[in-house]
Amino acid sequence: QVQLVESGGGLVQPGGSLRLSCAASGSIFSISVMGWYRQAPGKERELVASITSGASTNYADSVKGRFTISRDNAKNTVYLQMNSLKPEDTAVYYCNLALGSLRVWGQGTLVTVSS
Repeated sequence: QVQLVESGGGLVQPGGSLRLSCAASGSIFSISVMGWYRQAPGKERELVASITSGASTNYADSVKGRFTISRDNAKNTVYLQMNSLKPEDTAVYYCNLALGSLRVWGQGTLVTVSS
């Protein structure tokens, strides 16, 4: 059974940086597509960034040039480096694993961008 545990959220000032981590249990991490999603209050959950098993990446237009997704298959961990944070980046960030029809979600980590 795969479990995902996110960490790294917190309060940061506008213009600041945070790095989120998501550690996966199990043996399928390296062959899975990993994604970061976020959900702001009153809004639907949206894809922020994803990375394939071959390390191809995809980003939402709103974060291109500011966020970077990466993965370390030896550590079963996916990261989201967030730079130049804006108040509108405030949300709960969720890690997602996708493999075929399997979808696994983490519990979420709150990111608050405020002065």
